[in-house]
Amino acid sequence: MKKFILIALILLFQTSAQAAIRSETVEYQDGDAVLEGYLAYDDALQGPLPGVLIVHEWTGLGPYVKRRAQEIAGLGYVAFAADIYGKGIRPKNQQEAALQSGIYKKDRALMRRRVNAGLQALEKDPRADRSRLAAIGYCFGGTTVLELARSGADVRGVVSFHGGLDSLAPQDAKHIKAKVLVLHGADDPFSPPQDIAAFQDELRKAGVDYQFVFYGGAGHSFTNPEAGGDPSKGAAYNASADRRSWEAMKQFLTEIFAKKGV
Repeated sequence: MKKFILIALILLFQTSAQAAIRSETVEYQDGDAVLEGYLAYDDALQGPLPGVLIVHEWTGLGPYVKRRAQEIAGLGYVAFAADIYGKGIRPKNQQEAALQSGIYKKDRALMRRRVNAGLQALEKDPRADRSRLAAIGYCFGGTTVLELARSGADVRGVVSFHGGLDSLAPQDAKHIKAKVLVLHGADDPFSPPQDIAAFQDELRKAGVDYQFVFYGGAGHSFTNPEAGGDPSKGAAYNASADRRSWEAMKQFLTEIFAKKGV
């Protein structure tokens, strides 16, 4: 009996050791601009699998969004964290982050081109099912995935976590093919009521299938522990909002990937 138990434990250990989240750096381009994304996947799963594009916050592609990519891969998806700013461009402070993000907020055509380049990089990965794609983004990334949807990208859904909602071309909502989920802090000072109302009106007029969820007591950056714990600063981590929004995203992805062609 002991021998059989030992064999079973060895097999279990080998299976666990073989099943792991793998990651790799992927270099790709937008025209002459060289970009450096981050791919994560579970090597124990057979593809093709649904693919999820992830867009970083205003500080660029760093540890936080890479962790999110690994978590998404752990859910059974191929995750690709796009690089909007370009290879080696990683803001070191808020001033640099504001400068970089401002370039794309002012030039939405450039923002759309960069995020679509990331989507194309994900599509090229043989592990990803090109018919089942989605995009999620945090803060600046939330704004970016909404612009991806407005560009008419062929994705099933987009999820914005505490992202900016303003649009320089609200009429482009007519191009949206994706379902939209917005996960937002009810006390986010960076999204004035007029922006929220305009965003909902934009999507309503275009007939977009969307959900808008507020989290009471949550401000900006509520999913990121690096935002600190002082809500009076406008941006702060909120553990319950982080957990609840993650569960909402999981349910949303399950829904949109349930059947091909839905």
